[in-house]
Amino acid sequence: MNGIIEINNLHRRYGETVALRGISLRIKKGEMFGFVGPDGAGKTTTIRIMCGLLNPGEGTVRLFDEDILEKRNVIQKRIGYLSQKFSLYGDLTVDENIEFFAEIHNVTDYKRRRDELLEFTRLKPFRKRLAEKLSGGMKQKLALACSLIHKPEILFLDEPTTGVDPVSRRDFWKILADLIKEKITIVMATPYLDEAERCSRVAMFNNGEIITCDTPDNIKKSIGLMSLEIVCKPIKVAYELLSSEINNDIQLFGDRINVLVKSQGETDSILRILNSGNVEVVDRRLTEPSIENVFMNLIKHRKLNG
Repeated sequence: MNGIIEINNLHRRYGETVALRGISLRIKKGEMFGFVGPDGAGKTTTIRIMCGLLNPGEGTVRLFDEDILEKRNVIQKRIGYLSQKFSLYGDLTVDENIEFFAEIHNVTDYKRRRDELLEFTRLKPFRKRLAEKLSGGMKQKLALACSLIHKPEILFLDEPTTGVDPVSRRDFWKILADLIKEKITIVMATPYLDEAERCSRVAMFNNGEIITCDTPDNIKKSIGLMSLEIVCKPIKVAYELLSSEINNDIQLFGDRINVLVKSQGETDSILRILNSGNVEVVDRRLTEPSIENVFMNLIKHRKLNG
């Protein structure tokens, strides 16, 4: 099935640095598609090429069944882009910033649309406030409103919730969920693996490659493991003990340890190891692995097999 976005064998270098290593993707209309992975993995480069802001080294990118290199100006009128460092004008009010971006996109009858966006982003009470006086979360909402003023069919978001407080981050995701109801296709890059859970499909980036691409549920099932969550004390002793005794993937989260296991037998073995080291197990439970568990597991096995 053809997608609203099609990427084929995309490569890109910055001098001697390889940013993308032959990635291919199909994104369908109306999806909330997530690019997840660490800084420098290739997420931003891919988005900038899709927006026509960078040229690919090799490969093709097609949006709306048109090549981005051949129809750049036509395509850019149909997309919205919110970059990592979106440039609001601090000495302009909320209203004036939206008006400015409306003029850039040649939207002449913008006032009704502006009012809808202010209501939508809950910025209406602050419409006369200077952008530089807004909180970080409110600035991101304003940046989103500016990128939506021309009614784009595809919205590209490059790490829009980075550095935003948890409450504003949650509000931002509520707004995105409402946009999906309007059939807008959203492609979002994020370093937060928990945000991947909210996407319809996810591409996991690492070192310029896509290491897996599927729904969050299918990605979690793909490794055939469960997550053993153990609350114990002393936690550091427990972590060091398990790290030295077993080869399973182990992650430390505050007062608990997550270990990826295949069977009940492995669980029993882990508990015996902790008991032998005089570690008190306060609580334990088996759950499905998190996206972060899966990502770390895939990276580890790629290194071992690489």
